Amino acid sequence: MASTPEAKVKGKIKKILKEHNIYYAMPMGTGYGNAGVPDFLCCLNGKFLAVEAKANGGVPTALQHKHLDNIQDAGGVWWVVNENNLIAFEVFIKANK
Repeated sequence: MASTPEAKVKGKIKKILKEHNIYYAMPMGTGYGNAGVPDFLCCLNGKFLAVEAKANGGVPTALQHKHLDNIQDAGGVWWVVNENNLIAFEVFIKANK
C-alpha cells in the first residue's frame, strides 16, 4: 500500500520526535468532538506543542486554525510542518529541549 504525501511527512515528524525523546500523542479525529485537533500533541521541555502535518503546499483548515489559535491563546506553541520545513522544525526542537 502506497503512503500518501501527508503520511510521509507524519512519518518524518515521528522520527524527529522519537530521536529527541519528545513525548507525543496522535489523537484520532472521530465523531466525538476531536475534529480539527492537530496531528501531534507533544510535551517539549514542559511546554505544550501541537504539530499539524501538511504536504504539497497544504494549509490548515479553518477548524484546524481555530484549534491552533486556542492552543496559542492557552500558552502553547504550534507548528504546521511540511516537507519544506522539516529541518527548521528539528532545529526548533533541538533549541527548546
